[in-house]
Amino acid sequence: MARTVTRARQRKPGGKNAHKGWVGRWFSARMLWRWAGALALIAMVGGAWSWWTMRHWMPPRTTYGVQGVEIGQGDGDIDWTAVKAIGADFAYVDASASAFARDPNVVHNLDGARAAGLQVGAVHRYDPCQPADKQAANFVTVVPRDAKMLPPAVALDDVADNCPVKVSDAAVVSELMTFINQIETHTGKPAILKIGSAFEARYHVARGLDRNLWVEGDRFAPDVGRPWAIWTANHALANNAGDAPLRWVVVQQ
Repeated sequence: MARTVTRARQRKPGGKNAHKGWVGRWFSARMLWRWAGALALIAMVGGAWSWWTMRHWMPPRTTYGVQGVEIGQGDGDIDWTAVKAIGADFAYVDASASAFARDPNVVHNLDGARAAGLQVGAVHRYDPCQPADKQAANFVTVVPRDAKMLPPAVALDDVADNCPVKVSDAAVVSELMTFINQIETHTGKPAILKIGSAFEARYHVARGLDRNLWVEGDRFAPDVGRPWAIWTANHALANNAGDAPLRWVVVQQ
């Protein structure tokens, strides 16, 4: 009996089917690159939009009726009339830091803000490496005794790890309380603690010290375990008041 042998049809390299497979792979790769490019473009546009909106964002007045700015040496010459026109009700001005440093523009900024109709307050940048008495003497030399000024603010950013002489955590908190008591005696008002994340993680002053808190966090206020009084809601607000972006601050009412 004759046997019928069926042979598989052999495909020649470069034949019709091979050509279709190569074309399919080329189209697939091209579509993949198109999708990747589209996603990258969407990400770029989204990032640019987020950056632009953050640069121009302020918390709503319906929630935070009192808003203002923090101004320091790095902000350059400020047009205080423009700051008022933006919607600022007050200005905290960087005044002193550590035992000897002072902002050379502090008097100019305080006078300019007052002339524009803003309430004013002063900020001291605390140095855990320096004695409280020297830092308080620096502050009271710069900041006048004026009952119309806002409560003094103490910026707490640096920890004591790099001090020339070792300072224990307990000593940092103790010296801080001494400093606070001395500037409160000078100003006649309880201080506000402007707490940085590193300082708070190390020394836990938010709950340990019974003072109003000033927190920082662009668009979202951080949770510090208890209510805060002031919030730096935007560190880089676009404006026409100076050369640098403004630090925009709001008050919890």
